[in-house]
Amino acid sequence: QVQLVESGGRLVEAGGSLRLSCAASGRFARTVSNNAMGWFRQTPGKEREFVASIGWKGNIMRYADSVKGRFAISRDNAANTVFLQMNNLEPEDTAVYYCAASRHPAALSKETVTSWGQGTQVTVSS
Repeated sequence: QVQLVESGGRLVEAGGSLRLSCAASGRFARTVSNNAMGWFRQTPGKEREFVASIGWKGNIMRYADSVKGRFAISRDNAANTVFLQMNNLEPEDTAVYYCAASRHPAALSKETVTSWGQGTQVTVSS
């Protein structure tokens, strides 16, 4: 089993920045370094939506259109950790952010997720 633990979520003013982290632990934690990882987010009453993903080599990144140019995803395979740098935050970015690990080396979608984190709350005030 792989456990994913997010951190870094908090209340921030619009225009501010946050950096989320997600660390993998457990017996098979090192397997995440061979596959894509990424982030989703969810607000009450809405489906969980894709935010960003990064391939196992760290050279293939994808972003939702709503965050392109503002968010940047990166990873540290030696530490089994993935990061999400969020800049120029908007109130619409308010959500619970979930880390996810994929069974695919380069792609991440809800269908390829093998492990979810418990989520971290990001609140952006206007």
